[in-house]
Order: sequence, then structure tokens, then C-alpha cells
Amino acid sequence: MGARVAASERTNLLRDMRRNDFPDPEGWIDAACDAVVEALTDRGLSTPELRGALAEFDMSVQVSPGKSYGGPSPLLPRVVNLLTARGDVVRGVSTAPWHHARNTWTSMASWLGAELEPLDAHRGHVELVRRWLHAYGPGTETDLVWWLGSTKTAVRKALAELEGLEVDLESGDVGYLLPDDLADLDEVPPRALLLPALDPTTMGYKQRDFYLGAHAADLFDSTGNGGQTAWWDGRIVGGWMQRPDGPDIEILLLEDVPASAQRALRARADELAEWLGDQRPVAGFPSPLMRRHRDSQ
Repeated sequence: MGARVAASERTNLLRDMRRNDFPDPEGWIDAACDAVVEALTDRGLSTPELRGALAEFDMSVQVSPGKSYGGPSPLLPRVVNLLTARGDVVRGVSTAPWHHARNTWTSMASWLGAELEPLDAHRGHVELVRRWLHAYGPGTETDLVWWLGSTKTAVRKALAELEGLEVDLESGDVGYLLPDDLADLDEVPPRALLLPALDPTTMGYKQRDFYLGAHAADLFDSTGNGGQTAWWDGRIVGGWMQRPDGPDIEILLLEDVPASAQRALRARADELAEWLGDQRPVAGFPSPLMRRHRDSQ
């Protein structure tokens, strides 16, 4: 998958550079890739620091002229994207507190202490499907294709090699489990959970009705990013947000829940508020529910 994404990134770079009559775009990309990897060997740099260190490659091209979203597109950050897809560069240590995004970049070899040994596309699909089924199974073929951003053919080949077992889901769809994942599960008592935006549980499936119900429009933005969610007994029942005037956490329910659930969610909210203290993380993907509630204050 990384090779496919890297090829797409390179194609898009070449297209934009040629549209701007950029001289020798192929040679420039190769030289820029080499320079970035060398600059990040045995040290981490933020994107601004990298652009400063490689000023000779800090160039821009115009994209989508005449469009509201058009304008200059810096090339070095796009080169970094290409290199991450190739497995040559990786996000390193953040220079900011946990609730801010200020990562540095470093070479993969520096991060691992050795060169990365890439898998071929099929082996990569098999391993990713295995890990997804281990974490999320049972799930559907549609879930896997969506989560991987891959094709039905690749997913079916991976499932066949893994000897994925077909199971009937309550929705009427066919799901898949790993062959060693057939043990009966113990009953789990209802629990209250408050999950952050883009949590893997919220984002793990394409077909989410079994835990999301009718709340997609309230909790997911127009590009499919899941916001902060409140859960009860394995289902999403609303969202939550930090009050703008203090550390308290508000629970924003979207459906009626038992009094026991309300008490449990309130207890979770109080625990979270105490843990956060004076820290006020900014929601990177505020849900429509959060926006409505915030605007009404």
C-alpha cells in the first residue's frame, strides 16, 4: 500500500510541477528526496526547520489557479509525504505537549536503528487484514476495503490466505473472523466511555450502524471524521465537550438512556475533568453536535 501511495504522491507532484513549467521535475524530486533523508539522518526536524535547512529546495508551485482553494503549494512538505509513504521518513518526537500537534520528522533508519525491510503488496495486505480482524473482528469485506483504502480483490486474497471464517452478523451481512477467534465471550456489564475524536473504535468500521445508530450526522463531519463520543453498553449515545468557561465536561446526549447510564457517564466526565486539570485541548475535528452546542452558548 505504501508503494501505491508513494507512486500516487509522485505522480501528483510531477503533474503540478509540469503545469508550472518546472525544469527537470523528475531530477528535482529525486534530489529533494535524497536531501531530505540525509538532513533527517540521526536527528529530528519539524517541517519549518526542514524547509530552513534545505532552503535550496524550499520552492512552491501554483495549484488550482482561479479556484478559491488554489494558490501556492510548498513542495518540500509534499516530498516528505512521498517519503513517509515509501517508508524512508517517519514522524518522530513531538516538541509540544500531548494535546498539541508539533511533530518532528526523522529518517526511518534512524528511528528503527536499522533499514526498514519492506513487505511486498500482498504480504502487507495479509498482515494488515490479520491485525484488523484481531482488533475489530468480526467485520465485513466492505469494512476492510474502506479501512485499507484498497480493493476487493486484494482483501479477498488476504482473507483466503488467512483462512478467514465467515460468520452471520445481526445486520444480515457476512462478517469474518480469524480461525483462532471463535471462543465464546463472557457477558460484559454495561460501561460508560468517553472517547476522543478519531478514536480507533469510532473509526474502525465503515458499516457503523450497530454502534452508531442514527447519530452519524451529529457526530461525523462532512469528510467522515468522527468527533468526541459518549458510549453506553457498547453503543454511541452522544458526545461530550469541555466547557468553554472551565474544566468541567459536558455530556451531550442524543438519545434517552437509563438513569444508571447518566450517572456512569457523569462519573466518567468528572474523572476526565480531574485528569485534564487546567489543560484545554482543542478539538481538531469538532462534531456538528459540538458546534451546535458551542454556538448556542
